[in-house]
Formats: sequence, structure tokens, C-alpha cells
Amino acid sequence: MKRNIVIATLTAAVLATGGTVAAFAAGDDETATQRHTATGTGTGTGTQVVADRDDDTDDADDRTDSEDRTTVSAANVTAADAIAAALKHTPGTVVSAELDDDGRDACTWDVDVVKGDGTEYGVEVASDTGKVLGAHRDTDEDDDADDRAELAALKGAAFDAREVALAAAAKGTVTEIGADDDHGTVAWSVETVKGGTASEWKAALDTGELTQDQDD
Repeated sequence: MKRNIVIATLTAAVLATGGTVAAFAAGDDETATQRHTATGTGTGTGTQVVADRDDDTDDADDRTDSEDRTTVSAANVTAADAIAAALKHTPGTVVSAELDDDGRDACTWDVDVVKGDGTEYGVEVASDTGKVLGAHRDTDEDDDADDRAELAALKGAAFDAREVALAAAAKGTVTEIGADDDHGTVAWSVETVKGGTASEWKAALDTGELTQDQDD
């Protein structure tokens, strides 16, 4: 009873000066907080007493989800630069490049290069400095006719992986690029991230023209 009298007194005082007051009271048998607002016609300021904690939690979750989606897009070294560094270290034909988030302080670029003698190497490039961290030979012997045809198509392509990566950078941060054999037609497949949204693109080997993947 005493609390109700105090609230009524405050409300009357603010109304007398043309202001606004927001008073919050909970009944003894109520679980939810009720808000009672008295508004005057003057130029007084409003007072917010209670914030919506549920909304704050939802916003925090949304921010976390967005940060998770865009972790790989924070690399300082672009796909094109990583490919150039890999080719300088291990000359050959790049068949793929992928930004790999392995949980360390900085992500790394994994660039697959096929040398002139047909041997394939995985070249690891630091995404923060562009330094080649190492290269290892791929000992997988599963080299079938499709793989050889795909490699031959890439060697004869008018646009290589680096050039396509440069063009795709206009669509967002390139996180992955690789050869894709779609019903016998080899093309470049590119993944980009922009504003937390991932997109997939196709690029023809002869024109380098980018089109959004219809399956995206």
C-alpha cells in the first residue's frame, strides 16, 4: 500500500511539471512485471527503468552467428595472392585453393598444384603474411581418366585460378576456388563471402565470365 502511494505521488509530481514517468510494479501473485506509464503534455523527458533482457540475448546470439559465418573472410591475404605465392614456390597448374580455418590464430590457404611431371603438391600459405609455410606431395594414387581430362582442360584454359579469383573478388571475399566437372564440362567453381552471406559462382574456362550457381 505504501509503495502505491509513493508511485501515485511521483506520478502526480511529474504531471504537475508536464513530464513523463514510467513506474514498474509487480503484484504479489504475478510473475511478470507490469508497466504503468503516465504522460503529460510538457517537454519533460521519459525514463526507462527495465530493459528487455530476452531481446539483448537474441541480439548477442545473432552477432555470434554472424561472426562465425565471417571468420574465414578476415584473412589479410587474398585467394589470388595465395595462389601467386604457391606458384612461386611450386610452379605448375593450380587446381584448387581453399581458406582453411583450423582453429589457430590465423587461417591458412591450402593450394593444390600439379607440376609438369604430373605430381601434385599441397602448398600451405599463411593467410596473414602470405608466406609459404610448407608443401607436401599428394601420395593419393586415385588418378583416373576424369582427373586427367580435368587437368588437361585447366592447362588449356584461357583463365587460370588466379585470374578467376581476381574477378570473383568483386563479388566478395573469395574463400575457395577449384575445378568442377559438370556433365563433362569443366569450369571453375568459386565460393565468396560478403556481409556474412556465402555465395557460389561458376566461371567458364574460356571466358572467365562469372555466373551464380543455380544450386546455390
